Amino acid sequence: MTVLTLDIPVLKTRRLILRAPEARDFENVAAFFADADRSWGFGGPLSRNEAWRWFASLIGHWALHGYGFWMVDTRAGEPVGFVGIWSPEGWPEPELGWVMYAGTEGKGYAREAAEEARRYAYAVLGFETLSSNIIPGNARSVALAERMGARFERSYDNVTHSTEHVYRHPGPDDLAEGAA
Repeated sequence: MTVLTLDIPVLKTRRLILRAPEARDFENVAAFFADADRSWGFGGPLSRNEAWRWFASLIGHWALHGYGFWMVDTRAGEPVGFVGIWSPEGWPEPELGWVMYAGTEGKGYAREAAEEARRYAYAVLGFETLSSNIIPGNARSVALAERMGARFERSYDNVTHSTEHVYRHPGPDDLAEGAA
């Protein structure tokens, strides 16, 4: 059997490790998608089979685009969610997205991981802009996007999720100016 090997970088922050998806991550992803209250902003809830297809697409996205979602663990090895850059067929542009598992919100993990993914997109991939597409009513995601400096830009009809709001992130030059 031939196994495709992908060169997915490992990113580290003060508290977190962003790493490639592995088979061991599926149970957490399936649990997230089974929970209607948690997964509705990502198209859920999904059956276990649909969650498996979604999970497998995470890995395929890396193979097709050279970027995608990282699984996020604490430095102690606790899985807390997934964060990354997503651009499936029909999306208007690459998107910075995040998911935190039950019990891991409110600790700043999503912001820390998303800011590292955004830094990587700008510094390594050469992106000049990023957006986050947020389903109306997802107040937690809106609050995070705004804390990261993103601003509402427009609404559009997403091919998968119907109407979404586009939040535009500051570009690399804007972030550099803010750090100075």
